[in-house]
Amino acid sequence: MTESAPAGQLSTARFDAVLFDLDGVLTSTAALHTACWKRVFDEFLAHWAQRTATAQPPFDPVEDYLRFVDGKPRAAGVRDFLASRGIALPEQEYDAAPGDGSIQAVANSKQALVSRELEEGNVEAFPGSVAWVHELLDGGLRTAVVSSSENCRAVLEAAGIADLFETVVDGTVAREQGLPGKPAPDTFLEAARRLEVDPQRSIVVEDALAGVAAGRAGGFGLVVGVARTADPEDLHEHGADIVVADLEEMMTSNGGPL
Repeated sequence: MTESAPAGQLSTARFDAVLFDLDGVLTSTAALHTACWKRVFDEFLAHWAQRTATAQPPFDPVEDYLRFVDGKPRAAGVRDFLASRGIALPEQEYDAAPGDGSIQAVANSKQALVSRELEEGNVEAFPGSVAWVHELLDGGLRTAVVSSSENCRAVLEAAGIADLFETVVDGTVAREQGLPGKPAPDTFLEAARRLEVDPQRSIVVEDALAGVAAGRAGGFGLVVGVARTADPEDLHEHGADIVVADLEEMMTSNGGPL
């Protein structure tokens, strides 16, 4: 564990629920998403260079992904990354056909790639995360998934862990209810509302900088950062109270603070 929690910090005397991000926290789909984003953005940038005679460096799957895309709704990730390159595209309807003529078209190109990968079964749950969720449930805590992804339920089903979570607040819920995505705290707050728990008695678990910032902004009792790709210090700076390399470190059998 990168930073230890005080003894008893995660006990049921203090907390009622744990709210998990999906990609990179529960499942290995973060790498899948990164690869799909890189393919879509690199193709877009190549076409943009041809049209405008302005060369662009390729999408960086580490720096660009973490700074502009990770943890955000698809359209927001497209908007923020292209803005970093000085590129502005028009807005269209949510269901715009895949392509490169609008923010939504680029976002939906990425979604088409992800859907094909999911159909091929390219998703696994992290064993340490699943083990900790089971320990939490055995200890009487309630669990939810809060994800910007509109593939969230399909990923949970594909990974065989859907029945471990009482409620899911994903990108579809956010879109239908008009909730702003991370780093705004609204989707986490919606999950707490559905579980009928106080945010101060709830834990947020995130691997994205936008996600830990959302947990901090929402006034949650504890924010746990999972440093699979993000730098531990960056997670702390954005709001994580505890940072671990794998959620297995949180288990009491491994000296964790529950």
